[in-house]
Amino acid sequence: MNLFERYLTVWVAASIVVGIALGEMLPDLFQTIGNLTAYEINLPVTILIWLMIVPMLMKVDFKALHEVGKQWRGIGVTLGVNWLIKPFSMAALGWLFIGVLFRPLLPEAEIESYIAGLILLGAAPCTAMVFIWSNLTKGDANFTLSQVALNDTIMIFAFAPIVALLLGISAITIPWETLTISVVAFIVIPVIVGQFLRQFVMSKGMTAFEKFDAKLKPVSMLALLATLVLLFAFQGQQILAQPVIIVLLAVPIILQTYFIAAIAYVANKVLGVEHKIAAPSAMIGASNFFELAVATAIGLFGFSSGAALATVVGVLVEVPVMLSLVAIANRSRHWFADAKTTTSQTSEVSK
Repeated sequence: MNLFERYLTVWVAASIVVGIALGEMLPDLFQTIGNLTAYEINLPVTILIWLMIVPMLMKVDFKALHEVGKQWRGIGVTLGVNWLIKPFSMAALGWLFIGVLFRPLLPEAEIESYIAGLILLGAAPCTAMVFIWSNLTKGDANFTLSQVALNDTIMIFAFAPIVALLLGISAITIPWETLTISVVAFIVIPVIVGQFLRQFVMSKGMTAFEKFDAKLKPVSMLALLATLVLLFAFQGQQILAQPVIIVLLAVPIILQTYFIAAIAYVANKVLGVEHKIAAPSAMIGASNFFELAVATAIGLFGFSSGAALATVVGVLVEVPVMLSLVAIANRSRHWFADAKTTTSQTSEVSK
């Protein structure tokens, strides 16, 4: 992990402080920025999200989709967790904690919006940071790449229906037109642009691709931080009035992350999957495509909404929670047959 990725939580916390301060000092400026919309999406945020997401999606090779059959058990577990369990368990945890247990401690007018933000997080499986988590657990790179490519393909078609279904169940009405525009703006267009850039740069060789990717990384990082500063400039008064909101929103997100990781990890173990597949499978299931969730929340509900705040709390807890899961996966490597086989082979060689 580079410096930015390792200390992402610190940068997010700093963005909270800077955003709140700037929002208090320059309210008119940020109000103007918030009003720059077209087709119901905020234009400055859309540009920032593209700068943030495109470099990540450029790393995804959709040609790897033909590899999915080689690790069908691990792929099956991750798909089941990502699309059949995770969105619904996040909605259930949001309803339980935000809608019931923590309700007296939260502003009543924002309850539904907070739950909506959690639903958006749960419906967006990770596509970029998961490469880091997989690498840290010595996961199979080909499996991770093919799984991410498959997730991105499914997300284009499944994200909007799942979000619409769960928001509808939660009695939160969202126009299909607005949700479709968000999917096109924050998934379809970045995927197309990312793949075009990938093909163009890869035609010049892998060295050129790596250099180009290195140049884009700071752009992606700055875009993320700028988006967070904008968001907290609008959220400042609410957070200053009730700072405990962030802690309360973090509870269901953290529980969801550990819950999903445990299901995927144990399921892979039961199915006899190797650790180098089981570990990244659990990481892919547990982590979130928070950039998409943040963008969609802002597009659907606005900067100052509880939904936008809830998705950013997901960014805040992502790194420390995922690093703890990496540590658990590495320490439990011996549970898996391939680890024992490797140890046995090493002993035979030494003899």
